[in-house]
Amino acid sequence: MLKRHAAAPLPMRDGVAPSYLWLPEGQWPDMLSFLLERYPQISAAQWLDRMARGEVLNGDGAVLGPDSAYRRGMRIFYYRELERETPIPFQEEILFQDEHLVVVDKPHFLPMTPAGRFVQETLLTRLKKSLDCAELTPIHRLDRETAGVVIFSRQVASRGAYQTLFQRREVRKMYEALAPVLAGRDFPFTYRSRMVEGTQFFLMREEAGEPNSETVIDVIERRGEVNLYRLYPHTGRKHQLRVHLAALGIPIVNDAFYPLAQPCKEDDMSHPLQLLARAIDFTDPLSGEPRHFESRRMLG
Repeated sequence: MLKRHAAAPLPMRDGVAPSYLWLPEGQWPDMLSFLLERYPQISAAQWLDRMARGEVLNGDGAVLGPDSAYRRGMRIFYYRELERETPIPFQEEILFQDEHLVVVDKPHFLPMTPAGRFVQETLLTRLKKSLDCAELTPIHRLDRETAGVVIFSRQVASRGAYQTLFQRREVRKMYEALAPVLAGRDFPFTYRSRMVEGTQFFLMREEAGEPNSETVIDVIERRGEVNLYRLYPHTGRKHQLRVHLAALGIPIVNDAFYPLAQPCKEDDMSHPLQLLARAIDFTDPLSGEPRHFESRRMLG
């Protein structure tokens, strides 16, 4: 199992913490053989280069080479590297920061954290580099396709207090979305459904049963063939707002996942999802002060 951001013999590099892996049960003649079988997408030449640079280590900080013995239960550390990474030509904006929090206005298309084909071009990596803060961690998350307000913790000591706010649903989040006009409804209204994981790992779907998701939906204004909606999610299911509006027959403009998943757009960033995390409100658990943070971005 691959994990990140643990105490490590390798420092943060270019805003990225080293990855680490506990070696599983099995027999391999040497370390290189195991790594090639475990990660077939990484070539022998790439592993040899990393080892030659002294960037594959065990938990004690000893450099591992291609002929190092494989030992079950050993923990190895290394940096995740990509040969090519698509630049994201949109910039985040820091709205607020103090000794505990960093509040950021995230652009569309920028992933939150390193995963898949993005390492450097992620919000977390960019912020760790610009703020020189190795302990920085998101308290909650936005989809790569969604823009708007997101909050990061600067230090481990106070992180739990803020995470508890989200766990107890004591944070009020307001989103905006552009979607087709919904006729025959009085606004605002509450939509509830039971959401579960879809057959494709990256999608969600609705099914019959006790609702586990709830969104309050209101209209701000009419814009031609679409409305600008105000959305208050009372629960935090993955893709909740996208699933709910699609189920109502008004999928969010430029949604490539719902109601039907479209072919991957790869590096096409010309049609952003028209969904924005507009504002977050909560009572600060440390100071007791009311907090309000609002995005400066606009949809459309």
